[in-house]
Amino acid sequence: MIKVFRSPGRHGYAVEASPFLPNRVACAASQYYGITGCGTLLVLDETPRGLVSVRSWEWGDGLFDVAWSEANEHLLVAGGGDGSLQLWDTANQHAPLKVAKEHTQEVYSVSWSQTRGENLIVSGSWDHTVKVWDPSLSRSLTTLRGHEGVVYSTIWSPHIPGCIASASGDGTLRIWDVKAAVCRLAVPAHQAEILACDWCKYDQNIVATGSVDCSINVWDLRNIRQPVNHLLGHTYAIRRLKFSPFSQTVLASCSYDFTVRFWDFGMNPPLLDTVEHHSEFVCGLDFNLHIPNQVVDCSWDETVKIYAPACLSAGSSAAQGAQADD
Repeated sequence: MIKVFRSPGRHGYAVEASPFLPNRVACAASQYYGITGCGTLLVLDETPRGLVSVRSWEWGDGLFDVAWSEANEHLLVAGGGDGSLQLWDTANQHAPLKVAKEHTQEVYSVSWSQTRGENLIVSGSWDHTVKVWDPSLSRSLTTLRGHEGVVYSTIWSPHIPGCIASASGDGTLRIWDVKAAVCRLAVPAHQAEILACDWCKYDQNIVATGSVDCSINVWDLRNIRQPVNHLLGHTYAIRRLKFSPFSQTVLASCSYDFTVRFWDFGMNPPLLDTVEHHSEFVCGLDFNLHIPNQVVDCSWDETVKIYAPACLSAGSSAAQGAQADD
């Protein structure tokens, strides 16, 4: 069963499931496909009646990414086309708590750290920089320079404090040490722009990249001479990647080919399923941390959808059966 929320005139760029509330998601959306006009930040709840809006805010420029706080269930940060980060509070119906504007071009990626004892935000921008912030957004703590193209994706390691992965239009995946403010590893991951990266939730050495070359590469950072797996199937650029929080080798990808695909890079063939329920670019994608096999995505077709792909349920049933046999 698919639950759908429609946002007329707002084209979805990013969705993220709440780390605290199992029925809550946030969506960053923009007017006119993000080319011009304003942005809208939506907070949606899944109810028996479907997906309903519980809070929304307007911003003067397009919004391209959103991340929930890992320390406070009410806080979230969004990145805008005006180079700003905004800190929003679901208890405040009007304005953001704080706005920071150091980036000189669009903020295309925001991520909130997940490791214990660390409460930081990272942003990636079209200005080629990665910036690290504390939640007050008073001023950036660190600016990381090294990419020679647009920074499309920035992700905190879920395992290693002070460690960030970033993906860029320069074709590289970079691993950063925030304390030392240096790039520890630069991987020539694709011979084309990389729009997405994500870190495996179960292995600190595994990172995936998705590119405009229509491929996904799964990397073991201990040996970057070649990827662990090369996943083919999408027919246009891959916009976002997410590893499953429930299975070490499962990941999902969404693309400008209007599809969401589910993969198990430990299997041959690795493609589990292709979901075709959007009529435009699919830009946002996330797994629910609380409900196994539940996925949320958003598209330029003005919809946010929550569903449970049959391939994930079948995969977990097969794994449980194999464990029982053992």
